[in-house]
Formats: sequence, structure tokens, C-alpha cells
Amino acid sequence: MMDCYQSIRDLRPLVHLLVPLSVHWIAEEMTVSVLVDIIVEALCPGDSTCSEAIYLNGLQQTVVGIFKMVVLPLLGQLADEYGRKPFLLLTVSTSVFPFALLAISGSRGFVYAYYVLRTISYILSQGSIFCIAVAYAADVVQDSKRAAAFSWITGLFSASHVLGNVLALFLPSRYIFEVSIGLLIFCPVYMQLFLVEVVNRKQEEQQSPLHSKVLNAFKERSKSMRYAATLVFRSPTLKGISLISFFYELGMSGISSVLLYYLKAAFGFTKNQFSEILMVVGAGSIVSQMLILPLINPLIGEKMILCAGLLASIAYGLLYGFAWASWVPYVSASFGVVYILVKPSTYAIISKASSSGDQGKAQGFVAGVQSIASLLSPLAMSPLTSWFLSRSAPFNCKGFSIVCASLSMVVALGCALPLKLESSPHRPDSDDDHNGENIEALLS
Repeated sequence: MMDCYQSIRDLRPLVHLLVPLSVHWIAEEMTVSVLVDIIVEALCPGDSTCSEAIYLNGLQQTVVGIFKMVVLPLLGQLADEYGRKPFLLLTVSTSVFPFALLAISGSRGFVYAYYVLRTISYILSQGSIFCIAVAYAADVVQDSKRAAAFSWITGLFSASHVLGNVLALFLPSRYIFEVSIGLLIFCPVYMQLFLVEVVNRKQEEQQSPLHSKVLNAFKERSKSMRYAATLVFRSPTLKGISLISFFYELGMSGISSVLLYYLKAAFGFTKNQFSEILMVVGAGSIVSQMLILPLINPLIGEKMILCAGLLASIAYGLLYGFAWASWVPYVSASFGVVYILVKPSTYAIISKASSSGDQGKAQGFVAGVQSIASLLSPLAMSPLTSWFLSRSAPFNCKGFSIVCASLSMVVALGCALPLKLESSPHRPDSDDDHNGENIEALLS
């Protein structure tokens, strides 16, 4: 109990980061369950199966993955050099515009326009928010406390999902987007007013002509990205966790991209069932990330937690894929209590293997690797899911594509078992003093 109380005290410097992020996640999550019904109704009126929606979703994920390979590492590097706050403000602001379109109309034309703006929003924000938030936490939290801090960040993410789904369950569909937009606008306003910058911003050259600044910026970005790649590949731990993250994301993003459409087609799920099943995952995840992980991490370490999470993710995917009744997805969702620990343990392993000045670069590079996986998975998942949901399927297993995605997570577990953890040898002695100064500034 004292350990839990102490971990809460350690989060005091992160309060003004976690409050707007939690509201942002609530606002986004409350739209998830209703989006499937709106999109299917707009694109395939009267049908429960909509191949067009599945392919559009897959196309969106592929395009986002392509651009995220560059954008995610770039934002991580820029956040190291120019500060966390400007890029947090940018990433949390992007969701307002696509949801505003659906608040106006749910017609086919507005749905297509939503996909365009949402794709741009995902390119800038999907993964970037976590990447920069984790780097911010690493700036102000001591090394030994970071695993607990990261688990609280992902735990609040799960808590926000639960609250978002509760709102979606009880709010009429016509009000969901209006409420979501109001909450999304609140987030950047709060950050601008209360969030304290923790990075000394780089001083720009004032005398250089514009074309020289642009050229130097491209050269600097290229050099910085090469440095990030060298940083990862020279570290056995960072290289190993990159490989694990690739195969885990390949499977998990493939499942998440088609899951709700699969449940609608196979079992006739609607908004309320989607909200319930998402709440099952979120409710258990809160306990496992915010209470259990900080307690067991000192005892068994990040690697054991990572392996347990990967094992649970395999069971999660297989149960969904072989689901034979409408209650089975609820049982599968319960494995989210454990597989959700993959993320905080991954962040902690990356953070320990990186120096303080390279947190954004290392987290951004691994996030970029994950984006490669997320762009590849729809190329197989979209046609495979559409095929096995159709009448021309070669055999009766509507979730066969999800079973295939689970095999990728088996590979991730195989890579995690021999992983050897290391701490960065390049961490300067002054980092602790710098962190102490940041904490004092945040609490003053």
C-alpha cells in the first residue's frame, strides 16, 4: 500500500500532463463504438457486412503507417531539441476537425471527408502523443520510478477508455460528437495554460537567410535520424525491443483494424455491445497498470512483465478468431488486463537503455518501427477479413484473419524470451540534478 501511495506521489510533476491527456483519450474513445454504425450505414445502408468500410479502414491505416515512419521519429527528435510542449499541443489538437465533420452530417460525402482529415490527424498524433508524453515523463521522473510512471500513463489511458465507453453507452448517438469536440478543445487550452516546458529550447540562428535555414534543417534532421538509428542498432536491448515491437504491432494493429467490423458481421454487435466489450478491456487494465504493475515490477522486472503480456495477447487473438458464440469475445477481451502491460514495459525497457538526452529519439525510432508494422498489417488483414466474412470463404472461420495475426505475436514472444536488458552507459551524472530542477519548477 505504501508503494502504491509513493508511486502516486512520484506522479505530482506529471499532473498537468496527465489531466489533458486523460480528457483527450476520453473524447476520442467515446466516438469509437458509434463510428462503426455510422460508417457502415453511410457506405452500405441496410447491411451488417461492409467490405468498402473494411478496405477504407485498411487503406487509411496503410497511408498513416507510411507517413508515420518519418513523422514519428521526426517529432521525437524535434521534441528533444525544441521542447515537449509545442508538439504535445500540436498532436492533441488534430482530432477536432474530423469529428466536427461527422457532427455536421453522417452522409457518404462527409464520411469520405472524415477519412481524409482523420488520416492526417492520425499521421500527426497516433503514437506521437504517447512517444512525447513518455519522453516528458522521463525528463522529470527518476530512473527507478519510470516503470511505475509509464504504467500510470497507460493506466490512465485505460481508465479514459472506460469513461469514454460509459459516456458512449448512455449518451444518445446524436450528441456523442458534440460532447467529444468540446472535450477535445479543452485539452490544448489546458496545456497552453498550465503545462510547464522541461526542455531548454534550441536557440535558432538569427542571421542566416531563409533558404540556408531550410537546407540546414533538412541536413540536421537527416543527421539526427541517422544518429537515432545508430543509437538503436548499437544497443542489443534497443535492437531487440524494436524487433519485438514490430511483430507485436503487426499482429495487434491487424486485429484492431478489423475487430469491430468482424464483430458486427459475425455476431451483429451494435454501439452498446461495442461499448461493453471495450469497457471489459479498459476496466481490468486500470487495475493491472496502475496498481499491480508498480508492485510486481521491482520483484520480477520488465522482461517478465513483457513476456506475460505477449502471452496474453496471443490468447486474446486466438479466442477472438475462433469465437463460436457472442459471449466468447467478452472472455477474450478479459485478457486485455494482462496484454495491456506490453506497452508500459516496452517504454520502461527503452527508457533504461537510453540516455536522458536521447529519450525522444529512442522512443520515436521504436514508434517508427511500429508504424511500419501498422502499415503492413492491413495489406493482408483487409482482403483476408473481407474474404472470410463473405459467402465465398473457403471454410467456415469468420475470424481466420485474426488467428493469422495472432501468429505474429507468437514470433514477438519468441524474440522476447532471449532478450537481455541493459542500462545506458552514456547517462551523464548531471541528469539527476537536471531532473530535480525540472521537478522543482513543475511544483512551484
